Amino acid sequence: MDLERNVPFDIEAYEARVKSRPCFICAVVAGDPDYAHEQIVYEDDRHLAFLARYPTMPGYVLVSPKRHIEHVVRDLDEDAYHAIMGVVRKVALAVEAVVPSERTYVLSLGSQEGNAHLHWHVAPLPPGTPYREQQFYALMSENGLIPWSQTQAEELAGRLRAALA
Repeated sequence: MDLERNVPFDIEAYEARVKSRPCFICAVVAGDPDYAHEQIVYEDDRHLAFLARYPTMPGYVLVSPKRHIEHVVRDLDEDAYHAIMGVVRKVALAVEAVVPSERTYVLSLGSQEGNAHLHWHVAPLPPGTPYREQQFYALMSENGLIPWSQTQAEELAGRLRAALA
């Protein structure tokens, strides 16, 4: 898999899209065919894990509750918080089993202005990534995306599903 981040990302177009369209995670949960790149790798009655459409690293997965929840602390009671964190851990371990990584970043991002649906990013840092390209740099799509096709998404999703089975 090509690790070079040579696919430009139009942050202004992305921002306009996420601010003007319905919730993308709710669309993935509903099975909207416009979200085929977001291959589902794990699902239970309350949670979903799927490949990121705009990956900056191979194996980049998002984990979310199916229900539209927006606040990581206020909208989850303790049991629900522990349950989703269990899914995050399970998915992160599967990602590490399938994708070479020297560290796995796990964080919750989003904004009330766009991408408000609560989700965690599980992002495996490829081995040998120069220090200056790690941490937030590695996560920022503005620094370029990895080349990514529907075929690659389907193949990786199959491997992740097998690791999660």
